[in-house]
Amino acid sequence: MASSTIQLTAADGFNFPAYVAQPAGKAKGAIVVLQEIFGVNSHIRSVADGYAAQGYLAVAPATFHRVQPGVELGYTGPDMQAGMALKSAVEALPAPGVLQDIQAAVDHAAQAGGGKVGVVGYCWGGLLTWRAACTLQGIAAAVPYYGGGMTVGAEVDRKPLVPVLAHFGEKDAHILVDSVHAFAKAHPEVEVHVYAADHGFNCDQRGSYDAPAAQLALQRTLAFFGKHVG
Repeated sequence: MASSTIQLTAADGFNFPAYVAQPAGKAKGAIVVLQEIFGVNSHIRSVADGYAAQGYLAVAPATFHRVQPGVELGYTGPDMQAGMALKSAVEALPAPGVLQDIQAAVDHAAQAGGGKVGVVGYCWGGLLTWRAACTLQGIAAAVPYYGGGMTVGAEVDRKPLVPVLAHFGEKDAHILVDSVHAFAKAHPEVEVHVYAADHGFNCDQRGSYDAPAAQLALQRTLAFFGKHVG
């Protein structure tokens, strides 16, 4: 496996970096990995590396780059505040905002991976994954992990264009479990799983890390991508 940082160009001409992890052999497809509110940090890079180890080309675009380059935060209180402010700044961009950067990452992944493309995202990246599944082109499947905001308001009214598998934690104070059940009812076409875990349960750098939930969610995700991506 090899990794590097490349430059991608969105439809509006904006240039931004993306971390790329390549599998040892020929890629069986590609996975675009969408960051939390902490940037393309060591955790997100390790997630991308994990997908590369499973035989996928993994691409993790820097979705904060339009408002601040080089963001790499940890998981302390101040990091959380900084990440929330950056997320708000990106969300305030005129449409299509950062979705055009994700489209560029998907396009690159399709070309470089030589096959289908899946998208996986965590926290804010989970919300972006849901939006990508409903609006972007060239995606074969999408897996949002605890996508903050996707179970409420106008986000629920979106219609996915591709198969979606969604993971949530029932102890998540940011995403009320009642809203998850309502989302699942509104979207019978989405495969929804709820774990006895907190927000951020997939991240082994967070206090909320839950190894059994993370392993089961990954197992389901890999099976889902294996079916739809390659």
